[in-house]
Amino acid sequence: MSQKRKVTLYFNAAMLAETQKEALRQDRSVSWIIQASWRIAREMVKQMPSAVPPSPPAENGAHAVQTGMSGQPSSGRAVAARTQA
Repeated sequence: MSQKRKVTLYFNAAMLAETQKEALRQDRSVSWIIQASWRIAREMVKQMPSAVPPSPPAENGAHAVQTGMSGQPSSGRAVAARTQA
């Protein structure tokens, strides 16, 4: 069995409410719902293209640095959901 570790996940209010509703319907924890969802969706997520395109090879021994995505904050209100992974 894998080691449990606390993580903090941020969901918008609508997604958190839907996840909580499904957990209640199935008489499971929100953590269980999120873990089951990941197991089901994992292969689909792996097929998605990367948000950061691969960098070309560096010249003259210089190291390429990838930067994170710079986007606008989401319009939904972020709600923290603490879970045991």
